[in-house]
Amino acid sequence: MINLEKRNIFVTGATGGIGGSIIETLNQNGANIIASGTNEEKLNTIKSKYKNIKTINFNISNHKKIDSLVEEVSDSFNGKIDGLINNAGINNDNLSLRMSLDEWQKVIDINLTSTFLLSKFFIKKMLKNKCGKIVNITSIVGHTGNIGQSNYAASKSGIIGMSKSLALEYAKKNIT
Repeated sequence: MINLEKRNIFVTGATGGIGGSIIETLNQNGANIIASGTNEEKLNTIKSKYKNIKTINFNISNHKKIDSLVEEVSDSFNGKIDGLINNAGINNDNLSLRMSLDEWQKVIDINLTSTFLLSKFFIKKMLKNKCGKIVNITSIVGHTGNIGQSNYAASKSGIIGMSKSLALEYAKKNIT
């Protein structure tokens, strides 16, 4: 197992199945965790199950407040951010000819734009600490496409390309 003691990690989408597994594994390995999601009931379950994990109810589609979320997380960790796990995401399936612009935009905004903004603002914090790790959760659909998921596939393949670009930009600064 990996020793993550004294590592400060922020996880989005913590109230879903993958998010729950992520925070359980991080917790078992000693990380300090702030978990975010939008399901208050599930956030309360996380708080009662893991007394040491702080939770934040935050809708990452609220792009204008992402920078203040990052400040709140940074303050909670006394300015030291070791990791960001961009796990939050949605799908809103429909055949492309039937897909409304709103169906398209909502998936792109939550899955791709929010991942970009969170990465951008956390990278600024990580640069001050001279290190950091970002994990962006995608899907095989980002590589293969899928019937009725043109919006989801576009968002997930966008995250893959963005992650590669961010890695090239910041690896030399010890942010991977």
